[in-house]
Amino acid sequence: MRSSAALALTLLFGLAGTGIASEDIADQYPASMLYSKPVEVIPGVWSSIGATGPSTWDNAGHNNNLSFIVTGDGVVVVNGGGGYLLAKALHDEIKVITSQPVKLVINENGQGHAMLGNSYWAEQNVPILAHADAAEEFDDRGPQILAGAQARLKDRAEGTFQRGPDETFEDEKIIEMGAFRIEVKHLGPAHSPGDIQVWLPQQKLVIAGDMAFHERLLPIFDDTDTAGWLETWETGFEALGATYVIPGHGHPTNMDQVRRYTRDYLVFLRGKIGEHLEAGGDLAKAYYVDQSPWAHLDTFEELATRNAGRVFEQMEFE
Repeated sequence: MRSSAALALTLLFGLAGTGIASEDIADQYPASMLYSKPVEVIPGVWSSIGATGPSTWDNAGHNNNLSFIVTGDGVVVVNGGGGYLLAKALHDEIKVITSQPVKLVINENGQGHAMLGNSYWAEQNVPILAHADAAEEFDDRGPQILAGAQARLKDRAEGTFQRGPDETFEDEKIIEMGAFRIEVKHLGPAHSPGDIQVWLPQQKLVIAGDMAFHERLLPIFDDTDTAGWLETWETGFEALGATYVIPGHGHPTNMDQVRRYTRDYLVFLRGKIGEHLEAGGDLAKAYYVDQSPWAHLDTFEELATRNAGRVFEQMEFE
């Protein structure tokens, strides 16, 4: 007979791609500020799955995955959350699940939904860890990120202030806690500055952060290095040999799924833009290269043309 955790994982894998993680669903857990109730992905590893659409008042800024590891000697939280109240809501759920204290918070990058909740965790005297590039990004853009969150979330941004990490690292940080060896890795350039992955080698599970997407179209920012992302994928991320993947957005899944919707999408879009450039195409027409194979993904309407334009601007000078 399968454990409840195994059954939950089977259910989550089965839901991936069925539309249940829809950007049209405003809130899946009305009893909490969290978008969804945390689920145990494998024994000891939990995740509260965020909305696949943009940050809004309805989802309280919870549009990424907030995960935590119950080690037996304390809890490690992955992502500070998109605001003070959201981080508190996650902590409230953790307290229901375990009496073990939160001993560490890890920020997956320098974006608001990874770091704005640091304001809550710092008040709980919990140490916060991030990559050096993510800390620099949040330090530089923090006032703008905070102002944007306050404008969107209004009363749900109450208590939120800019607070960076207490500790930074460059390549890898190893944490031995309870029954878990936790390897916090910066595998190389990917979606945004300072993207990290949390690798549990004994469990073969990776909390991938924004290295990996599947239920929503991945966004390409001005500072996203798509060529570097593909190299990091091939030389670092695939090399982990993960069985289980908790992506930055969307339900827990496996490598085949995130490879299809992350690596394969980047290869596809770069290929389309490369053909467009070879034909002498300009930026205005690059926005409208055919991306219809990906149109079923959440955020396609918001991101597809923007992604194409940014890849054109990168590849024009490669």
